[in-house]
Amino acid sequence: LLRSSQPLPGPNRRRCPEDEQLLGSLVAEDERAFIIDLRSPQAAKQARMGGGGTEPKSSYPQWKRLHRALERGRPLQESFSRLVEACGELSTERWLARLEGSRWLSHVKAALSTACLAAQCLDREGCKVLVHGAEGTDTTLLVTALAQLILDPACRTLQGFQELLEREWIEAGHPFQLRCARSASSHARGKQEAPVFLLFLDCVWQLSRQFPLSLEFGEQLLLTLFDNAYASAYGTFLCNSERKRRLCKVRESTHSLWAWLNQPEEKHKYLNPLYSHNPLVIWPSVEPQSIQLWQGFFLRWIRPSQHLEEAWQEMQRLVQGS
Repeated sequence: LLRSSQPLPGPNRRRCPEDEQLLGSLVAEDERAFIIDLRSPQAAKQARMGGGGTEPKSSYPQWKRLHRALERGRPLQESFSRLVEACGELSTERWLARLEGSRWLSHVKAALSTACLAAQCLDREGCKVLVHGAEGTDTTLLVTALAQLILDPACRTLQGFQELLEREWIEAGHPFQLRCARSASSHARGKQEAPVFLLFLDCVWQLSRQFPLSLEFGEQLLLTLFDNAYASAYGTFLCNSERKRRLCKVRESTHSLWAWLNQPEEKHKYLNPLYSHNPLVIWPSVEPQSIQLWQGFFLRWIRPSQHLEEAWQEMQRLVQGS
């Protein structure tokens, strides 16, 4: 499983022999591989006029390109804003219409479906997979991280999940400072703001709901990660890239969120008491009835959570007692 930004053939169809050689060296003569482009064919064609583009078939003969368009940027931000506004709706009929109109669950379904496609190419076809969008720092990371959660049981442990976030989101350069510049519910929007990381957390919650025994961590960890991505006393999600973090000496001058989460007195709050190691691949359902609204997040300030927290604590007590 590989990830990258888009190639840069531009309108003059430039070539990069080193890139062609690199991808060519990954597959044997009788093998095929897949490029999952997270833009529509039209968007990829338009990107060529600005210097970007796609991999020409003639230069990458063993790589088959698949387009699976995922929304990012303003459309995703507007979808999230509409859903946040809908959560205050008191009329049942209008609530359902506004929920559908927000299209947030459609984004969740599309992300999971694309991650499943990447996982199927790897697991069932035994093929190499390269995932990229435009810059390779938004939906690209969303798909590669979800594919690893689906395939690799190590990523579904608390420690493995932290390493996945560090590798696929933080070190890979997701621009947290730009994407999470203001409160998620703020009406003032910057051009670069987008809840891509929230979409990832929502997809992880969908996996945890469909496979309640397979993830070592619970919903509280996902909520904590979201809160710290937008406002944190720790330096883990600061800046837009690893280079910026080094220039600002973030690791030397701030504390790590992971160090705090892994303290014994904190760690138990985020563990799933029903967790049982599952060595198998977990294939989520993306049928409409299987994708549900993440109530623990979207309704967390509307409906009381006291009883849910008490139930969670009682579950932990019963498991530990047995």
